[in-house]
Amino acid sequence: MLKETIKVACSNCNLRELCMPVGLSDDELRRVDELVTNRRSVKRGNALFHNGERFTSLYSVRTGFFKTSLTTEDGRDQVTGFQMAGEIMGLDGIGSEQHTCDAIALEDAEVCVMPFNRIEEIAREVGALQKHVHRIMSREIVREHGVMLLLGSMRAEERLAAFLLNLLQRLQARGFSHSELILRMTREEIGSYLGMKLETVSRTFSKFADEGLIEVRQRHIRIHDAEALGRVVNPRVCH
Repeated sequence: MLKETIKVACSNCNLRELCMPVGLSDDELRRVDELVTNRRSVKRGNALFHNGERFTSLYSVRTGFFKTSLTTEDGRDQVTGFQMAGEIMGLDGIGSEQHTCDAIALEDAEVCVMPFNRIEEIAREVGALQKHVHRIMSREIVREHGVMLLLGSMRAEERLAAFLLNLLQRLQARGFSHSELILRMTREEIGSYLGMKLETVSRTFSKFADEGLIEVRQRHIRIHDAEALGRVVNPRVCH
């Protein structure tokens, strides 16, 4: 029964349009279905892969939430990203053939395992898959540039507003609420990612709540005014 589930995972998966190319013929779909060799469960707090581990596969997040992080020379945990259902993980290992970060589950999760040698083999036959892999890699480069901009030139309020809006946008693409989200990461992890101290993260959340932009109940966030949050990120300049 498990093999049958795996066999049809890509073609019948409700996340297919998020992590796989669209518009494939039946023959191409059958080939793409051969990408996923198995599914792997990762318990909250456990690693999908570690920094320095040999790279063999890409992983499509099926359920759950992950963070990627590095340990700095002074022993601090530096968060480099957060990944959710429908997103691809493991791209960091393609160049050097070993992973350059840790990927830790923030809640119980399940991933589809796609051996990279199989991706390369099938991509030679299915051009749309090759383009899709390139598109995913390009998106990752753009994301990293966005993070550099976030950390390099934005104030604390701008950083947190941009983070919340990005998270909301990604969740909307998966059919979730347009105004509510549950933070799977801690405020310490948000601070690590955004280059902010924990106190600054908490203070900025409180500021947004006091201004009526959001409502905060522990990890549950309701966005009352997304447009106003957007103006925090891109303030109007008066001439």
